Amino acid sequence: MKKQFLFCALLLMVLAACHSKQTYYLSPDTPPYQAHDLTKENTFSNNIEGPAFRHDTLFVVNYQKDGTIGMVFPGGRCETYITLPKGSTANSIKFDTAGNMYLADFTGHNILKVDEGKQVSIYCHNDKFNQPNDILINSKGWIYASDPNWKDSTGQVWLIKQDRIPELVAVMGTSNGITLSPDEKHLYVDESDQLNIWEFDVDSAGRLSDKRLFVSFKGYGMDGMHFGPDGNLYVCRYGKGAIDIFNTKGEKLREISLKGKENSNFVFGDPDGKTVFVTLQDRKCMEMFRIE
Repeated sequence: MKKQFLFCALLLMVLAACHSKQTYYLSPDTPPYQAHDLTKENTFSNNIEGPAFRHDTLFVVNYQKDGTIGMVFPGGRCETYITLPKGSTANSIKFDTAGNMYLADFTGHNILKVDEGKQVSIYCHNDKFNQPNDILINSKGWIYASDPNWKDSTGQVWLIKQDRIPELVAVMGTSNGITLSPDEKHLYVDESDQLNIWEFDVDSAGRLSDKRLFVSFKGYGMDGMHFGPDGNLYVCRYGKGAIDIFNTKGEKLREISLKGKENSNFVFGDPDGKTVFVTLQDRKCMEMFRIE
């Protein structure tokens, strides 16, 4: 019994030591829902967008100038990860389980793929694309892409499977932020001009049905949105400088104020997944805050 007790005590000490070595961008002891600067202002271009994590490193589009992907480290240090081919500008980053990076290339009208050797290729192109804006990858490796036409205030949603043939699955207003529910049974798409968030059912083939209004706003647009570790939907309120939190019934739970006003997107990160990293286009930088 004594040996067993000593073993358990030693195991707890080892686990505690491992946890203490985990690197946080923002300390878990930081009071929640208070915005802090991660990077200095004017570090990125005014098209800063689409943050994503890979191996505890934060990747963000348009570092210093358009057409680049930057890496942001704890403490706010940044460096260029890759410069895209001429004519391409990314707006969203997602990684698959193999570590490949996928980019919504809104100026080249492509979905780009960047392998771990930093080789860039066109994963999908279609002449009917307006300008791929935001993307997500589900557990099957399928890509959903929002595709707004800002001039006409219209938009589309595309489904791209491993055959790389895009399938049009929704026609709507200016489709922008896009996300799946944690169980992948529902897809949410916001319309920036119409100020609506729509919810769809998703079948086993990835197709959408039963479009219904999730929430509608008065004033200020929307951009990126994602489900948090608490199961609630977090939504960028572009121009308002806020992130709204909704439960799955569409009831607003909280509004988090940021320093900048033009918050374009965000990602959850840190070892416990409770730090929110936000891209600010007016300040050309990143802010972050903790959630409970």
